[in-house]
Amino acid sequence: MNSNNFRMPARRLATAATVTALAAAPALLGAGAAHATTGHGRASAVVLRTGLDVSLLNKTVNVPLAVSLNEVQAPRSADRTALTARLDGVNGGRPFTVLGAEAASATATANGRLAEGSVRLVHARLHVPGLPLLSVVEVGTVTAKATCAAGKAPVASANVLGAVTVLGKRVSLTAGGPTEVKVPGVGEVRLDLSQRRTTSRTAAATALELKVSVNPLKLNVAEVNGTVTLAKATCETPAPARHTTPSDAGTAPEVKPQGAPGAQADLAETGGDSSTPYIAGGALALLLLGGGAVTVARRRRN
Repeated sequence: MNSNNFRMPARRLATAATVTALAAAPALLGAGAAHATTGHGRASAVVLRTGLDVSLLNKTVNVPLAVSLNEVQAPRSADRTALTARLDGVNGGRPFTVLGAEAASATATANGRLAEGSVRLVHARLHVPGLPLLSVVEVGTVTAKATCAAGKAPVASANVLGAVTVLGKRVSLTAGGPTEVKVPGVGEVRLDLSQRRTTSRTAAATALELKVSVNPLKLNVAEVNGTVTLAKATCETPAPARHTTPSDAGTAPEVKPQGAPGAQADLAETGGDSSTPYIAGGALALLLLGGGAVTVARRRRN
């Protein structure tokens, strides 16, 4: 009777030890499997970008003028203040100035928390082929900024401060709509002021966008048509951290024996996996406790 009373707790203890060992195996295997992944945002900035078509000699020759000043992708910055270009048949084949400014900077930054692009342009003059002495536009201070911070709504801002002169005429710009300037014998320019666009994750700001159509005295020597962008910044919000659980991680890869063949070469493949040591530990605990229970029972009967 006493031996039976002893064996029942011993069996329960051995079973509990085995269950504990088996339960610990998946817990230990899953330790450290949860992690967070974070995506960087994106940002860009450009002081000037042109998309112009230059027609020479009564449109017998068409030459594109696609240039940019201080165009950067995050994380970078640039602060050149002048841009020159060279087109065959224009200015005797010599470089001519497209944009000159007292200050021109573009900065783009992006990391896991913030993406931001910003542009600043001070006292700038824009020229196109065929008008070497007359500026298409002159501006005082131009800024554009796009900010995308994690957990916040994207923000875009653009400003044109100070006087604006288009084809030699002083103009007043309004944000309510485009401003058109026509100069007889020279051409026309349409200006869109301070364009801002935002979505749930992106922002874009453009201080000035110009649509240019220039044909001095309608001589068809250098007819210029196209668009010019002054001060543009964009951003995209960094992707939020994503926490994964062991179930998200998928099935663990099969662990295969490694090393040179030798003493184990004749052993049969057991098909064990990473939980085998824990199962073996539980079985060993059961064996030891069971053996101890038998020994004590025999002593009590003696």
